[in-house]
Amino acid sequence: MNALESTSTRPYLIRALYEWCTDNGFTPYVAVLVDESVQVPREYVKNGEIVLNISYDATSSLKLGNDFIEFKARFAGSAREIMVPVSRVIAIYARENGQGMAFPVPVPGGATTEEAPAGGKPSSPLSSVPAAPSDTEGKVVQLVTPDETAAKPPEPEPPKPPSGPRPALKRVK
Repeated sequence: MNALESTSTRPYLIRALYEWCTDNGFTPYVAVLVDESVQVPREYVKNGEIVLNISYDATSSLKLGNDFIEFKARFAGSAREIMVPVSRVIAIYARENGQGMAFPVPVPGGATTEEAPAGGKPSSPLSSVPAAPSDTEGKVVQLVTPDETAAKPPEPEPPKPPSGPRPALKRVK
């Protein structure tokens, strides 16, 4: 069996990152590119994507299979059956710190894309993840979060207290 005939690594990586999130007390989220093959509540789809909480507390009967992610979840108090083809998952990450992995964005024809929609702005933060060329379908693109210290501007020095006599409180009985 050569590399072209082997199964995709995507479902295995999704299961591994799900387990890592739960073992560390994080909430696993999956970002899904929605099309007609994805069974999710359409009213929660924004810009063709939906982010789903797949934690143990948020789901019932969760199955992370090689072809589909299936579970039951409540949306606005109503129970819904969710079924997502693994090929439509574009990222899995921990809600608390954003660590996880992004995958090449699937498009019709088996290629990947990194173009922004009309208007010039990416539709989501995940859309800004560079996609791999079409000959790397099935390979993984790692979602890298910036170092928190590098992202923060230096904090200004706290204001100095005014000079002079210190104010005092007077107790009134």
